[in-house]
Amino acid sequence: MRVLVVEDEPKLADYLRKGLTENGYVVDVATDGIDGRHLALHGEYELIVLDVMLPGVDGFSILKAVKAAKDVAVLMLTARDRVEDRVHGLQEGADDYLVKPFSFSELLARMTALRRRGVRTTGGSVDTGTQLVLGELQLDLARRKAWRAGRAIDLTNKEFLLLALLMRRQGEVLSRTVLAEQVWDMNFDSDTNVVEVAVRRLRAKMDDPFDTKMLRTVRGMGYVLELP
Repeated sequence: MRVLVVEDEPKLADYLRKGLTENGYVVDVATDGIDGRHLALHGEYELIVLDVMLPGVDGFSILKAVKAAKDVAVLMLTARDRVEDRVHGLQEGADDYLVKPFSFSELLARMTALRRRGVRTTGGSVDTGTQLVLGELQLDLARRKAWRAGRAIDLTNKEFLLLALLMRRQGEVLSRTVLAEQVWDMNFDSDTNVVEVAVRRLRAKMDDPFDTKMLRTVRGMGYVLELP
C-alpha cells in the first residue's frame, strides 16, 4: 500500500514514516502544505494521512482539492479536538479523523479499517490490507509469513519488506536508490552492495527453487517483480 504522510512536525513525520515502513507500507512524506498538495494531486496513493495545521496550504484546503480530483482515502491528523473542526473535515470528505496525541497502534487500526474493503493494485496483485497476493506468491503482512505455491519461504525482516515493496509495485522497475530508501531508510551510497545482496538472497529463496521466475534484473535500471 502506498501512503502519503503530510505532517510539518519533523519528529512526528519521521516517526510515522519509519513506523509505517516497518509495517510494510510504501511511504512518501511532505512537510508543508504546498508539497503535500502537489504530491496528493499528482501521486498515486491508496491513503493520505493529512495534518490540518500546515505551512503554506492548510490541510482542509488540500482535502477539498484532493476529494474533488480523485478517489483516495484521507485520514486527518490534528492537535485540535474541537468538534467543529472534526465536523468540517468530515463534511469536506475526510474518511476518518485522529486527534493528537495518538498511539501508533490506533493509527494502524484506523488505516486497516479504511482499507478493509480490499484494494486491487494496478499491476494485478491483490492487497487486502493484511495480505498481498501475486499469482502463486502470497505474503501475510500481520504474521510476517510468505509462501509460494503453498511452500513456506523463510525470510529475514529486510527480505520481507523488500518483497512486499516489489509486490505492491509489481511490473514497475525499481532502482537501487528507491529500494535502499524505502527498505533500509538510508541515503543511497553507490559503493554499497546491500541491495544487490538482499535481492540475490531473496531470489534464491522465492524464485530459484521454481521453474517460473518472477524477480528480474533490468540491467542499468533496477529490479522488477512480475508474472511471466
